[in-house]
Amino acid sequence: MPAPSLPLPGRLRRHLPGAPGTAPRPGDALRQAAALVAAGHPVALDAVPDAAGGPDAAGSLVDAVVAAGLAGSCRLTVPVASHLDAAATALAARALDAGVGVDLAGPPEQVRALLARLPGAGAVVPVTTPGAEDACRELADGRVRLAGRTGRRGGAAADLVFVRCLNVLMAGSGHPGVGTSDPRLLAIAGERAAWNERPPESWEYVMEQGARVEEQRRLLAGGHTVRVAVRTGARR
Repeated sequence: MPAPSLPLPGRLRRHLPGAPGTAPRPGDALRQAAALVAAGHPVALDAVPDAAGGPDAAGSLVDAVVAAGLAGSCRLTVPVASHLDAAATALAARALDAGVGVDLAGPPEQVRALLARLPGAGAVVPVTTPGAEDACRELADGRVRLAGRTGRRGGAAADLVFVRCLNVLMAGSGHPGVGTSDPRLLAIAGERAAWNERPPESWEYVMEQGARVEEQRRLLAGGHTVRVAVRTGARR
């Protein structure tokens, strides 16, 4: 069944990693994802759909990922508007059924409600969202992608929240994704993982495509999982 269209209200954009700006079309994003997977990087597909992409654009992206043999290496970020968001639920279920990982992004209370209906899905927790530390504490036994600040938004205060959230997630039994390219926070993440005796496969770095590429390669060569976030729009 085709997935419903997935409009993206402005109030959701702050919950999506890297939402501001343009995104490559799905075909281009898929080619980029394939190249990254071939180089040893799993991928986060940060889908930013819009009505112009047609009712099945996001679902077609899932089908294309599966057809390319990338399902096991990709996670799809699905924006959630409410706990009754039929479009998000249908798309997430379609992806999970196809073997594509799913991370839900949106207001924390809405994401938590939908997680209960979608076993196997993870959550995106931006540090600039009010209550980020509480959300991490509640979700620490699942899969959480902690999204650091972008640009100057939040400043040093957001970085302090990031570290507190990191402490909570690394001490939990879930699978943290450390979403930052800040050298200080990358180093702190490694320290916290070591302190909590976490094996490399129990957590991962998540870095934006093109951000600190040499550092991505260094971490990958050191045995760490470095997931690369590739943004994609709904237009074909």
